[in-house]
Formats: sequence, C-alpha cells, structure tokens
Amino acid sequence: MKHNFGAGPCILPQEVFQEASQAVLDFNGTGLSILEISHRSKEFDAVIVETEQLIRELLSVPQGHAILFLQGGASTQFAMVPMNLLPEGGKAAYLDTGTWASKAIKEAKKIGEVAVVASSSDANYNYIPKAYSVPSDAAYFHYTSNNTIYGTEIFETPKTGVPIVADMSSDILSRNINVADFGLIYAGAQKNMGPAGVTLAIVKEELLGKTGRTLPTIFDYQPHIAAKSLYNTPPVYSIYVSMLNLRWLKKKGGLDVIEQENIIKARTLYDEIERNPLFKGTAVAEDRSRMNVTFVTEDKAHEAAFLELANARGLIGLKGHRSVGGFRASIYNALSITGVNALVDAMQEFEEQHK
Repeated sequence: MKHNFGAGPCILPQEVFQEASQAVLDFNGTGLSILEISHRSKEFDAVIVETEQLIRELLSVPQGHAILFLQGGASTQFAMVPMNLLPEGGKAAYLDTGTWASKAIKEAKKIGEVAVVASSSDANYNYIPKAYSVPSDAAYFHYTSNNTIYGTEIFETPKTGVPIVADMSSDILSRNINVADFGLIYAGAQKNMGPAGVTLAIVKEELLGKTGRTLPTIFDYQPHIAAKSLYNTPPVYSIYVSMLNLRWLKKKGGLDVIEQENIIKARTLYDEIERNPLFKGTAVAEDRSRMNVTFVTEDKAHEAAFLELANARGLIGLKGHRSVGGFRASIYNALSITGVNALVDAMQEFEEQHK
C-alpha cells in the first residue's frame, strides 16, 4: 500500500477519486464528460452553487463575505491582493515567515509601499516571529498561515487594528477559523480542498473599490463577484472534485472532527521524532505545523538510507525541500492515521537497524 506524503498536489480520499473518475466518462448520467460540459449549463450551475454552499457551511462564512473560485493559484493572489486593497499612496504590512510570504511581499512591492513588520529569515524560517506591531495606518496586514517548506504554522489569528489578509493555501479546511476576523482569505485548492487548478478566495466585500486604481477587469475581485465566479471560463473539473471532497469532509463531521484527527496525526509523528535518537525536528516546538512535519537525521549520512527504506515501505514524497533538507511529511486531511503509523514504524525499524 502506498502512503502519499507529498507537499504539492496531494492525496484525496479514495471515494472522491472514484466518483471523479466516473464523471470523466459520464457526468451524472448526461452522457457527457465533466471535462466537456458547458460552464453555463444547469448541470455545472448546480455544482458551483453546492460548492459555494459547502464552503460557507463548513467555514461558517458570514454574510458580507463573497466566495470566489478563481484561477492562477496563490501566486496570482500575491498581486491581486494589493491591486484590490492597497490604495494609491498607501501602505500594506506583511509578516515574512518563508518562501511564499517572501514572494507575496515581492509582488506587493511592485504595487505600492510595503512594511515588513517581522521576519524569521535569520533562522531559516524555523519559527514564527512574535514581537512585532502592525502600523495603524496600514491598508491591511498579510500573513501566510502555514509554511509548507519550513514546517511552521500560525494557529492564533494576529490581533491588529487593520483588515487581515491570510494565505491559507496549505491549512484551509484543516481546522476551525473565524472567517469574520479576516478581510480576505485566499487558498490554492491542492492541499485540503481539491486538485490544483482552482483558487478559493473569501473576500469581505466592503473593503473593495476603495483603492483609486483602475484595474484590468480580470484582476478585479468585483467583476468576479458580480459574475458569481463565471466572469471567464472557470476550472470546471477542479471545482467539481473540490465539491466531492467537501461533501466527504462534511460527511466526516466537518472541521471539528478533521481538526482532532489532524492533531492526533501530528502529535503521533512529532512524538516519534522526539523519542527517536536518529531524528530531530527542524521547526521550533511551539510553532510546528500540523500539515507539514519537517525533520532531519541526526547523522546526515543516514539520510539517503532512510529515504530508501521509506520508499521500499511505500512511503512516497518524503524528501524535504532543498531549503531545509532532510524530510517533509505532509499530513493533509485525507492522509489517514494509518499512513502516519506506517511512517513511525519505518522510523523505528530504521532505529533498530542502526543501533
């Protein structure tokens, strides 16, 4: 049996894969593939309506926050956020906690003034900065909630006096959040929501249209809201598979249930890293991610041997990012505790081999 710990396009539930594959051949008895149905058809309208309803229900999205299904990934949002929220002559505040936060900062600087309130780059992003203040005149404060490369996560929403924008690409739908605390949340789908190709944005509408900028229509949230995510041809299949995955999550019991499962999975793996003398974690304990567990061998000479053992045991995608090295176990929603236990067993087997 294979256990997929990959950090990018990730594991989804088997029942979702099965239903999605059937729809490629025949979608809901239409005789057409989901890949070829019109995005203006009543069949797809039902899909996008249900997907939005599921997002609103699972995350308790309040009225006044629009839900959008966009394209271009979080990388496009790095530019769209300041284009839509940063007024001419204004400034935005950003927290630098890793590669994706740094990329967001770089793009925002092309649009206007950016104040980087804190950074953990001094320790290769192995912690979340705590002692910082957000300028009261900032148009918004932006942070990345989970840092996939470095294995850190922010669990408590920062307290600020300005609208909060969060890139939640890799931990959206993995735990409870209060959406009302945010002016804008965006997330690439390909960790916990669905396959790559669609990007979720949850936007507080009262923040829009105040920058004084004339934007290209495709980069303006308001036309997308008015068109109900159908301003241009949407990623139909990615939205459909996301809907199936959201159904699965709701059937499991929603965020309350999945959050407890994710806590148990992360604790199980971190406990073994702490116990096993051959391994050590790379992120400081108080900031460790539940989604991406980063660790190394105490002896670098053991790294290749453990990766070989893991691959032989069907543990796929464990090689760490080059920025950190070692290993990265991505334990997103659909990876079961069985997969985590299989990794723990492999770590203990490796320990026995190297006593």
